[in-house]
Amino acid sequence: MQQSEEKNNETGFHIYNVTTRVEHGIHERWLEWMKKEHIPGVMHTGCFIRFRLVRLLETDETDGVTYATQYYARHRADYELYIHHFALLLQKEKMARWGNDLIEFSSLMQVVH
Repeated sequence: MQQSEEKNNETGFHIYNVTTRVEHGIHERWLEWMKKEHIPGVMHTGCFIRFRLVRLLETDETDGVTYATQYYARHRADYELYIHHFALLLQKEKMARWGNDLIEFSSLMQVVH
């Protein structure tokens, strides 16, 4: 019963998902940077209450390793605040550091159950 209650508490949460393919040559350095710098920077904005960093399995890793970083916001307004006030600066920092060695796309999801 506790597990279903836990899921119900998340209903309505918004998840900002960033999927990233990282070239093999920078993979380890990028992962360390994500853990120690980038994710803490995103969380420091106060727009998200938690995050999850996962590696995609059963994917073609010829051109690199793929990860998804998921940031959980209680309300869509928190996500919007992040996008309008913080995202551009953090994305510029990421591009300045890693350039074309990674490819990203983002999406917004809502927990429905």
